[in-house]
Amino acid sequence: MCLTAESRRLAAAVMVLLSFATALLHSLRACLRSQSEQALVELALRQQLAVLAQAGQRPRLTSLDRAFWVLLRQLWPRWREVLVVVQPETVVRWHRKGFRLYWRLRSRRRPGRPRIPREVRQLIRRMALENPWGARRIHAELEKLGIEVSLATVSRYLPKRPPDPGRQQNWLTFLRNHKDAIAAMDFFVVPTVRFQLLYVWFVLDHDRRRLIHFNITPSPTARWAIQQLREAFPSDTALSFLVYDRDSIFSADVTTAIRNLGSEPIRTAYRSPWQNPFAERWVGTCRRELLDHVVVLGEQHLRRLLEEYVDYYNVERVHTALWYSTDGGPGVGRPSPSATVVDLPRVGGLHHRYAWREAA
Repeated sequence: MCLTAESRRLAAAVMVLLSFATALLHSLRACLRSQSEQALVELALRQQLAVLAQAGQRPRLTSLDRAFWVLLRQLWPRWREVLVVVQPETVVRWHRKGFRLYWRLRSRRRPGRPRIPREVRQLIRRMALENPWGARRIHAELEKLGIEVSLATVSRYLPKRPPDPGRQQNWLTFLRNHKDAIAAMDFFVVPTVRFQLLYVWFVLDHDRRRLIHFNITPSPTARWAIQQLREAFPSDTALSFLVYDRDSIFSADVTTAIRNLGSEPIRTAYRSPWQNPFAERWVGTCRRELLDHVVVLGEQHLRRLLEEYVDYYNVERVHTALWYSTDGGPGVGRPSPSATVVDLPRVGGLHHRYAWREAA
């Protein structure tokens, strides 16, 4: 019992010394801060003290408190060091919620296109169910009856039909048999901290799931997309087929440019993302592994994040469809009995690479 009490006193003394050393290091670090940074630290701490001083054991954060931390994240990159009342992931979630609210409010400012009469909607569904017609044939029949609606409106109100299994299998068989000669391109949208939209264009190699090229722009055009294709496939390096969807940016000029590069353009069917599966899957992977964990400050910030992630994705990330390897080769065994596994952070610590290292 005496030994146990002495051990407890020793442990308590060690904890006191560690606490003192930590406080001393924080004090020295505070002395090295600039006046502007020290002002931000004091502002953040005072705001949290005001929140904790509220009545109740668990004070609730107001909308102004959330807006304060979202703004501070934009102004000060070291905001995580002084955040105590909530987790950093909570601030990211607040930004996502604010982005949705911002665009919801903007959408309410202008009235949308008026809906077509219910009788016309029922007639479109009736023609589709009673005949094996597509949107263009039904649109023409409506014009014969003197009903003026657009082709897009007819397509919107068509009843959904289950996909033809035979046709779907044929398309998947084509992708599987020609994967070493197919590339795919697509766009996806990333919101910034100021609720602006950035468009990311990319082209992906089907064979090794390698991202060949990507770029970012706030206002994509067909001419810009053509320039990206030229940068992705210089000097007759284009693959035999290029798969892309029916985005309005991929106009006839883009199709002509693809043919001039030596590729055969393969455009997916209307509202059929499953026909471009590798591109759609890469967008989901990029969101889950990178974009869902950060708040993008601007175009340069997003470019830096994507460059780091693409390097990790192409070189070091494992792919289950490629037998858990980026190059298809076997893994590296333990070089010696004394070797240990070490982790190497990637993409700012969001991911890690593990490798053997000889003991010192």
